[in-house]
Amino acid sequence: MTDLQAGRQHTDPPAGVVVREGDYGDRLAAVEPGGAEFIPLDQRHGRPLKLLWTWTSPQLEFATIFLGVLAVAAFGLSFWQAAAAAVLGTALGALTHGVLSARGPRHGVGQMVLGRVPFGYRGNALPATLNTIAGGVGWFAVNSVSATLALATLTGLPKPLCLLVVVALQVTIGFFGHNLVHTVERYAFPVLAVVFAVASFIILSKANFGAPASGEGGGLGGFIIATAAAFGYAAGWNPYAADFTRYLPPGTDRRSVGLYAGLGVFLGCVSLQIVGAAAVTIGGDALGDPTGTFTGHLPALVADLTLLAITLGAICANAINIYSGAMSFVTLGVRLPVALQRAMAALAFGVLGLVVAYFGLDDAGHDYEAFLLIIAYWIAPWLGVVLADLWLRRGGEPVDALFFDTRHRNPAGPIAMAAAIAVSVLLFSNQELYVGLVPKHVESVGDITALVGFLLAALGYIALRRVWRPSSPKE
Repeated sequence: MTDLQAGRQHTDPPAGVVVREGDYGDRLAAVEPGGAEFIPLDQRHGRPLKLLWTWTSPQLEFATIFLGVLAVAAFGLSFWQAAAAAVLGTALGALTHGVLSARGPRHGVGQMVLGRVPFGYRGNALPATLNTIAGGVGWFAVNSVSATLALATLTGLPKPLCLLVVVALQVTIGFFGHNLVHTVERYAFPVLAVVFAVASFIILSKANFGAPASGEGGGLGGFIIATAAAFGYAAGWNPYAADFTRYLPPGTDRRSVGLYAGLGVFLGCVSLQIVGAAAVTIGGDALGDPTGTFTGHLPALVADLTLLAITLGAICANAINIYSGAMSFVTLGVRLPVALQRAMAALAFGVLGLVVAYFGLDDAGHDYEAFLLIIAYWIAPWLGVVLADLWLRRGGEPVDALFFDTRHRNPAGPIAMAAAIAVSVLLFSNQELYVGLVPKHVESVGDITALVGFLLAALGYIALRRVWRPSSPKE
């Protein structure tokens, strides 16, 4: 496993790493300097507990509720089936999120920099590029649309104006960086928790938990698709994991880091997905007007507060999306001619995300359903490679020097991941954009693309490592 040497005194950075320059510490009114470099030890700060609200707040938004809505209204499940799918899919994504988060304090670099070990310095461009697009543009656009629709419903203002306000707030937080992101999540947490707790109580008190499954789908196939979507939503945060733990002191307890990070994702996701599933059983046009239908079940004051919370929750989610999207971009090795590389990348992706979100204001429901599954299609194989590499390296020598060694090659990683994506999607994808060969002939199979992709990538990586041995740390 890629740990620092046992018993080492944490007074110097590991040999061979590129140390970030600039004084940042725990200041809020300062733009985080640098890009993907190692965080100096004298700049480390914070406690694992903060990860609980850092990862709960982004889940407390309507995108999470709508995932529960989809499970019943689109995938044809009953309430209890939808709840079970939410728990199972989210638990898997939260577990891996905790494992990956625990690595940040010891290594002091972001998640995509850690990925240079199993993928190689250049080969890491595959997952880093996908995450740049998914986080900096895809998720950013999805959540911007969610916040815009809520704000427009609340204020009556034109959607384009609401979108501009939402994006401006998100980009500002992402531009300033790590410390401001954590602080916004912290202070948003109690507000979001109280408002959604009240709204959830009202929705659950009106729900018909015994309502039969309705709509197309259902059965084992529907359950598998709903579980895959829940996993994709939770695991969508996995490529960001170490980005938000790399500032913690290197001696921080790993179990606490993993526990609080994973628990934040799990609690936020499961609670609101269950509420979303329950809301469908009350009635209304859950797919045609999801936000209006959901808040229509609430008293006027609570509905308005919920719309405000939906907007705030989406901003919290996108502050993380744009931050880590920019982190992934600078991990590609593209050096911008400025000291504030990550900050400038965040600004650029904010503009791009604004354009994508504008064209996604219509038919958001179908776009979101497809996006959730596509996210799982690439993240699961990526996870398979990363976790297989950790297993193979358990108890091995430190490899911190490989994070910044441009000569480091490990073709097993990108080959295993690319092959797993291609085979799993070709055979098992089951959504509007493309139906794979297996579900086309056997509808009950559902969509097991993520599971197959994970297993193929992990097993493929282990096998290929016997053919291509990655480079060792350079002294």
